[in-house]
Amino acid sequence: MMKVGKKASSVMLAAVLTASSLYGVPVQFVQSAEAAQSQAENPGSKSFDQKVIARVDAARMMEDVRYLSETIGPRVAGTEAEKEAANFIRKRLESYGYTVETQEFSIPDKMAGGLHTSDLKEVLVTIPSGSGSTPEEGITSELYDAGLGRAADFSEEASGKIALISRGDIPFSEKVSNAVNAGAAGVLIYNNVDQPAPMNPSIGGPYTIPVGSITKASGEALLQDIAAQNKTVTLTVKRFQNIKSQNIIAIKNPKPNKDGETDIVHISAHFDSVPFAPGASDNASGTAVALELARVLKSYPADKELRFAFVGAEEIGLLGSKHYVSQLSGNEVERSIANFNMDMVGTAWENATAIYMNTLDGQANIATETALATAERIGTPSELVLYQRGASDHVSFHDAGIPAVNFIRREPVTANLEPYYHTPLDSIDHISAERMKEAGDLIGASVYSLIRK
Repeated sequence: MMKVGKKASSVMLAAVLTASSLYGVPVQFVQSAEAAQSQAENPGSKSFDQKVIARVDAARMMEDVRYLSETIGPRVAGTEAEKEAANFIRKRLESYGYTVETQEFSIPDKMAGGLHTSDLKEVLVTIPSGSGSTPEEGITSELYDAGLGRAADFSEEASGKIALISRGDIPFSEKVSNAVNAGAAGVLIYNNVDQPAPMNPSIGGPYTIPVGSITKASGEALLQDIAAQNKTVTLTVKRFQNIKSQNIIAIKNPKPNKDGETDIVHISAHFDSVPFAPGASDNASGTAVALELARVLKSYPADKELRFAFVGAEEIGLLGSKHYVSQLSGNEVERSIANFNMDMVGTAWENATAIYMNTLDGQANIATETALATAERIGTPSELVLYQRGASDHVSFHDAGIPAVNFIRREPVTANLEPYYHTPLDSIDHISAERMKEAGDLIGASVYSLIRK
């Protein structure tokens, strides 16, 4: 991990630009970075900062987080909930006067399902890739306690039953194969550590029988309440094919230069979440801040083009941002000087006192340097940490040669994320209005310092 002091900004920028020029970075980028740094350090910039800061509304952002995480809820890629979130974003941007484009793209087939006991109790279940499907009505069966799922753990009594298997000792794929060889009608693998949501095990396959994953607590409850009393469960698994996700794009066009072209600055955030997670922090928070910046920056004159990219399917491989960047022409890529990506910027976890600026190579760029200069001017309360890390949509921009940074809150030194990450506990109860305001102020003022006339 690399920590960057704010006062070292101009020195670091010069070093980065010198090093970058050795690796074929376009001269246009060097000039843009130098101009942006000079503008960002101009004492007159403080009055422009306040034009943004005075209008960034924490209450408005919190309401958007509430709508996305509670009214809509989990927004898994390719589902109706994700599409509902996309429609919400599109309508909001149109209400601000933007012309909005919806980019639809295909995503891989997925398995989904449900698990209910004969007592009509629902059990959270994840269906891993490689699972077989069931008839529409599912399969109803007694459970067979298969221990750790070793070959010796199966007897003739497993035939026709759903094998309940604990994680541990041998690979998931071996557990499932042993169940298939024993004639089991299905498999449920439960965790051996306490977690609030089912894991997503890699089982190989494809298999002819359905496979589900459940939590440790669910597995132990099924053993005690269902298997011990010879009750049944119903497992349904369906393959969803030809499914799509979508990006929502809004553009603020400047008055064109005499050559008809201007630089482009991208603001991005993903709006999908993982199964069972309301996704308040990850990433309704980044989405809400980006929506607020679209509102605030819409009315201010600019000499650069500003593009807002709200992307889907981030959680299954950054697919939305990859598609968005792939649709940029070579000319648009060349004119793109920065990407400001926001992910989990609103967590209230008390240990996440730092704003990490993740870049894929761990190096400073025009976006990180502009943010550092802005933070010094406006007195951003949190420490800014430059850190080498991918795992979010800034990767897609970086891979295309666009300087990109991911803003995300983490615990200093350890770089740990909040404990609610990717769990049903990622709710609005763990969102800080103050931290969302801090992110909006920092990123909004930074972007405005780059694009303003």
